[in-house]
Amino acid sequence: MDPMDLVDLLRDHTVYIQTHDYPDPDAISSAFGLQQFLLAHNVASTLCYKGKIDRINTKKMLDTFGIAMYATDILPKIKQDDFLVLIDSQKPNSNITSLPATEVACIDHHPIVSPYGYQYQDIQKTGSCACIIASYYQRTGVPISPQCAAALAYGIKMDTADLTRGICTLDMEMLSFLFAHADWSLVTQMYSNTMEFDDLRAYGAAIQNIKIFNGTGFAYIPFHSAQALVAIISDFILSLDVVSIAVVYAQQAEGIRFSIRCCKDLIHAGNLAARALRPFGSGGGHASMAGGMIPSDHIYLLGENIHASIQKRFLCTIAEMEAVPPPPGKHHREQDADGSRGCLAKRPRE
Repeated sequence: MDPMDLVDLLRDHTVYIQTHDYPDPDAISSAFGLQQFLLAHNVASTLCYKGKIDRINTKKMLDTFGIAMYATDILPKIKQDDFLVLIDSQKPNSNITSLPATEVACIDHHPIVSPYGYQYQDIQKTGSCACIIASYYQRTGVPISPQCAAALAYGIKMDTADLTRGICTLDMEMLSFLFAHADWSLVTQMYSNTMEFDDLRAYGAAIQNIKIFNGTGFAYIPFHSAQALVAIISDFILSLDVVSIAVVYAQQAEGIRFSIRCCKDLIHAGNLAARALRPFGSGGGHASMAGGMIPSDHIYLLGENIHASIQKRFLCTIAEMEAVPPPPGKHHREQDADGSRGCLAKRPRE
C-alpha cells in the first residue's frame, strides 16, 4: 500500500487512531509514529484506546517519548462521520472495542481473521507493527524526529523480545533505519526501573501455582494483573528448561485472561489459543505468542475445577495438533500462517 493514499483518505476529516485495548509498547509506538507521519502532511489525529495503560513501562513511554493518548471514556463525543484508523489490531478481534466512528483504515501485523471493508488496509507479516510505520518514513522520505524514531525502535525491540521472536527482514531493516535517526538514550532509559513492587506478587503466585505436564507449563494468577504483566510472566515461564509451551492465566474483572508462549514444533500458539478456548471464549495470535479470554459469564462452563478443565483443554488440543504431520518437504515451524519465524530449538529467554 502507498502510505500517501492514507494521507489523502484522511485529509479534511476528524481522525482518531485506535490501538487494541490495553495497548502495549508496539501499539503505542505505532500509533504515535503514524500520528507524527500524518502531521507532517498537515493531517491532525487523536490517539485513543479502551481500557488502561497500567504497566509502568507503558506509562513511562508516554513521558519519555512525549506521547499523548486518551482513554475513549474521557474523549469528547466521537461522531459517526469521524474517521477511525485501527492500528496493531483489526476487526473483529475480541481485543478491540468498537467506537462510533467510521473505520476506514487498518494497519496491523496479525493474521487476518476475516475480511473487512477498509478503504485502506496494510496488514503485513512482520514481527512488529512499529516496523510497518517506520517504513512509511523510509519509503516517502518524510523526516522523522529523534523521539519518534526512538519510540518506534523501542516498539520493535519489545514486540520481538529484542529480535529473538517472530522477526522478519523488515523488522531488521527498519531497526537499522531508526537507529540512525533515534535519540538512543531514550531507548536505553526505557530499560531501567520497569518493574513495580506489586509485580512481585504476580510472579510469586505464578511460581507457586505452576504445574508442568509433558513440557507444557500452566501458571495461575488468582488476582487482577495488568495484561502486559501476564504476558511477561508467560515469557518467564517459557524460559524454564523443562517448558516448551507456557499457558499463564489470570483472574480479571471481565473474566480470565490468557497469555500463551510456544517454542515447540508443530504447535502454532495462535491456533492453539483459538482452538483450546473456543468452547468458552476466544483467542488467537502469532506462531510463538498468543492471548485469549474467557468472559465472566462463560466461566461456569469450565465446571467446578476450572484449572483441571483448562489444563485438559490445552493438553488435548496440543495432542491433536501434534498428531497432524507437517506438509511434505516443509518444516512446520519454518514459516507459520502469520508469517512469523518459529523457533526450531529451545531459546534461553524471550
